[in-house]
Amino acid sequence: MSTSPGAARRPSGNGLASIVVPAFNEEANLPHLYSRVCSALASGGWTTFELIIVDDGSTDGTLAVIKELQREDPRVHHISLSRNFGHQAALLAGMTHSRGDVLISMDSDLQHPPELLPRMLRLWQEGYEVVHTIKRSDPSANLFRRAVSRAFYRLFGMLSGLPLGFGQSDFRLLDARVARELCRFPEQHKFLRGLVSWMGFNEIAIEYEVAPRLKGRPTYTLRRRLGFHIDAILSFSIIPLRFFTILGVLVSVPTGLYGLLAFTLGLYGFLVGYPKWIVPGWASLAIFVTFLGGLQMIGIGLLGEYLGRVFEQTKGRPPYLVRETSLPARGEPNERRDLTQLNRGEGTAGTPVHRTDV
Repeated sequence: MSTSPGAARRPSGNGLASIVVPAFNEEANLPHLYSRVCSALASGGWTTFELIIVDDGSTDGTLAVIKELQREDPRVHHISLSRNFGHQAALLAGMTHSRGDVLISMDSDLQHPPELLPRMLRLWQEGYEVVHTIKRSDPSANLFRRAVSRAFYRLFGMLSGLPLGFGQSDFRLLDARVARELCRFPEQHKFLRGLVSWMGFNEIAIEYEVAPRLKGRPTYTLRRRLGFHIDAILSFSIIPLRFFTILGVLVSVPTGLYGLLAFTLGLYGFLVGYPKWIVPGWASLAIFVTFLGGLQMIGIGLLGEYLGRVFEQTKGRPPYLVRETSLPARGEPNERRDLTQLNRGEGTAGTPVHRTDV
């Protein structure tokens, strides 16, 4: 997946790069992540960056580790959510508070290789506004998980019409303008991968090998993954509702003919007598009615899923709540630190801002 940059090449000088990392119970991985991110960006000649780690309601020492890194390096910032709101909400929190000219989101378990960051930033300098990443292989995924993922991406592509290929993840680069527009979307249950493709900015895709998880166990359970897939499909298509409309028409026509036949044979049996080949009571009729009742229940359930999302949207609740952060939200005072100080590593990590925000 690649499109022409369609824009003038950006200056070779560094802008501020925001690296946004959601973390849920990742205290053992964060020091390694910090070290590799710093090394990768330094090797690529990228000296001005901020590492925003979003603590998504962790129950271990994740927040304490982030604050320790922050004391050692003022380029590290923390956002602590009031509870676990999920991966997509944590990403949005980091995007909303980022101050960079370009933003890269990645996971904290080091399955997204930080060594790819300089290449992504070079593509941004060439004029691309979105850089997707695609997995070549994922040794941590079993056969069932790969089959479910492939089926999801194929179904999502057919229903939404968006060119979202198998292997995409939330390891991506966004120009600051794209990130701002993405954060403005008012809808609940944001499926960021689909929204970024839907926005239509100049994009390119690069491949990478998924590394084994460094430490700890995966926190993204099968239940969460299936819920994520359902939210994605229902957020981008009403075709499932149309499917039941079409199915209703296809079922009602033969049912009407079947009813006409039953009425005719019943009238014949009443006047003349039932032929031997007709079994009074017709067990097949009961089976057919049960089948139709099952279809109706499925259709009502699907309609309920859509109505539930409308209900969530009308309540207007924020997608996340911030317990404390060392960064102001975009548009607040002191939005951006002087890059000269950031280059020299001057200043303190900042006094945490305790706040509740969207």
